[in-house]
Amino acid sequence: QVHLIESGGGLVQAGGSLTLSCAAARRTSSIDTMAWYRRAPGKERELVATVTSSGSTNNADSVKGRFTGSRDYAKNTLLLQMNSLKPEDTAVYYCYAVIVLNIDSRFEVWGQGTLVTVSS
Repeated sequence: QVHLIESGGGLVQAGGSLTLSCAAARRTSSIDTMAWYRRAPGKERELVATVTSSGSTNNADSVKGRFTGSRDYAKNTLLLQMNSLKPEDTAVYYCYAVIVLNIDSRFEVWGQGTLVTVSS
């Protein structure tokens, strides 16, 4: 089984920056799409950013121009550079990946989450 290990969460003031990392523990699996989701208190889980296996990216409207998703394919690592953070960005951020075992076998993996708190 592939495990996703997240790091980089913490407490920052509004306007500050933070970088989240997500590394896949197993290196032998092929990873398709990776993504960051977040869940704020009292809100549904929200898709924040995606990076496909071909390098295509997409961000939620709420973070466009501020967040940048990227991948280190050799290390099976997903990054999220967060700039100009706002209090409404406060949430638990979850890493997500689609794992490909073979042409007929795929499954989804979720990280445990890392807390980002943005103070005013």
